[in-house]
Amino acid sequence: MTAARKRIAILGCTGSIGRQALDVCRQHAERLEVVALSAHAGTDALVAAAREFGAVRACVTDAAHANDPILDELPDGCHRFQGMDGAIEMCLADDVDIVLVSVVGAAGLRATFELARAGKVIALANKESLVVGGELIMPIVGTDQLLPVDSEHAAIFQCYRGEDPKEAHCIWLTCSGGPFYGSSRGGLAGVTPERALAHPTWHMGPKITIDCATLMNKGLERIEAMHLFHVGIDDVRVLIQRQSKIHSMVEYADGSVIAHLGASDMRIPIQYAFSYPERWETPAPRVDFRTLGALDFGAPDMETFRCLKLAEDAARAGGTMPCVLNAANEIAVASFLAGNLPFTGIDEVIDACMDAHTVEVVQSLQQLLDIDAQTRVRARELVRARLR
Repeated sequence: MTAARKRIAILGCTGSIGRQALDVCRQHAERLEVVALSAHAGTDALVAAAREFGAVRACVTDAAHANDPILDELPDGCHRFQGMDGAIEMCLADDVDIVLVSVVGAAGLRATFELARAGKVIALANKESLVVGGELIMPIVGTDQLLPVDSEHAAIFQCYRGEDPKEAHCIWLTCSGGPFYGSSRGGLAGVTPERALAHPTWHMGPKITIDCATLMNKGLERIEAMHLFHVGIDDVRVLIQRQSKIHSMVEYADGSVIAHLGASDMRIPIQYAFSYPERWETPAPRVDFRTLGALDFGAPDMETFRCLKLAEDAARAGGTMPCVLNAANEIAVASFLAGNLPFTGIDEVIDACMDAHTVEVVQSLQQLLDIDAQTRVRARELVRARLR
């Protein structure tokens, strides 16, 4: 008897992770069935994907595009939803086995929280959910309910398999170093968006690519790892690995280190979240380690790349401070991409927002949403003040 296909919902199907997830579903059509898709504004791509995979539900989260004429071309019987409320609602249906949360930024927080509370299995590609709301979300998730999709956290998850987490000494969270590895602080002052978007090893969306250039992405990932693996910030150590072939490592009490190696291709961790606990044929070209040549390592420079230090400070402060860190970063990155903030202004805006915040104990989702909104207002004011 053929095993039933796993039924997949993808929140953010038109972004980089969403598109690669659809490719995994395309390659494993006999194992995966796409039943629900959401997009923020890319309605053309949403309709194309819904038609290709025969999705029975589709959602547009941007109200400005909720009635785009192209949506009339959704397949027959495909139910339409609007807004993040609609996206969450369509994923709560009984015919959804796994939800890939791949929306960008803090927008994914409420979806992750509501889906976790409902008991849905979540393939999490939205690190901000745990950076901002880890103290709310982790206490309500069950065993194997939250499967990490970030390449580093998927790697750590696999390095823990079959081991006793209590015997772990530390996590080595690897990082390519981004396009400006080895630069001085002064050398970063005139960086343009075009240069910052030229990542040396990964092809990703613009926001996460800028986060990789500032090393904020690694700072956010340290906080995410704290929540996922129940460790302290000092137990998660950042290691520069220029070739992006070692995706992370776990060092154990006896000195043994288990590393996860492989191609720099996000389809691999996406597929593992869908196939878990099984392993399926690779969706990506294999690495021939006979020709790789070398694996280089280094330490991050927190003085030059201050976002990494600010994330560490936020982790140590705890409570609502990571929410402020993330919200300020999202506004600062968007301002840099729009040409309204220099590259080195990103960490300056974040630092000012964190300095103005009084840490609170995390108590509710609404509290975090309010602080997120307040921080965005403050960050925009700081950007505008620099333009005057």
